[in-house]
Amino acid sequence: MAKRAIISDIHGNLEALNAVLADIRDQSADEIFCLGDVIGYGPNPRECIDECLKFNMTLLGNHDNGALFDPDGFSSGAEKAIFWTRDQLEDRSIEGAADRWDFLAQLPRTYRDDKLMFVHGSPRSPLNEYVFPEDVNNQRKIERIFGFVQHYCFQGHTHVPGVFTEHCRFYSPQEIGNQYELANQKLMINVGSVGQPRDNDPRSSYVLLDGDHVEFRRVEYDFEVTRAKILAIPEVDNFLGDRLVEGR
Repeated sequence: MAKRAIISDIHGNLEALNAVLADIRDQSADEIFCLGDVIGYGPNPRECIDECLKFNMTLLGNHDNGALFDPDGFSSGAEKAIFWTRDQLEDRSIEGAADRWDFLAQLPRTYRDDKLMFVHGSPRSPLNEYVFPEDVNNQRKIERIFGFVQHYCFQGHTHVPGVFTEHCRFYSPQEIGNQYELANQKLMINVGSVGQPRDNDPRSSYVLLDGDHVEFRRVEYDFEVTRAKILAIPEVDNFLGDRLVEGR
């Protein structure tokens, strides 16, 4: 089986994406899968899409969908950012504009590979449903979601990495030494976020899958560069840059 890097939630953060791609090369991964939200929030949507064009598989995220259509259920800050992002992508004077729109329009919502399932949100609602660590206290929700999991599911969307078991347990990467083995139980594995981490760690997060071995990786990047770009865009809330400093 190929050694696979699984990333998610780039959110137009080119500095974070470049740092993660450099780490992926250092780890000699054979394939790169992206679980969606290539754009939204961040200042470099075009450049991030151009990188994703090279990946082995990319899914549709809710922010990608919001740029294609109308943002549904977004906060005011997220909505403003996605409208600005749409303007950047609609500029036909920029080379490759049509190719970027075609790429987004053709992204699937789910992908399966033998025992592996890949989604952006959850197996039950691939585009929009959040599965937070505290949801393990909601047994009914977890049981219903796991009803859609045959073996193992990789997801993003919450920007919080970790492992969910069908027995209503959540393990953060720190609890498990950043390592986990796929075994004979159903699992959901959140790979965290490349461009907008929200577990109080500003470093980018992604996962390496090598056979049955899962490794959570954190990668430092110069978030002050990305923050400065965001602060220079009047249409994008400063908060979306400020939050990068603390990973929240």
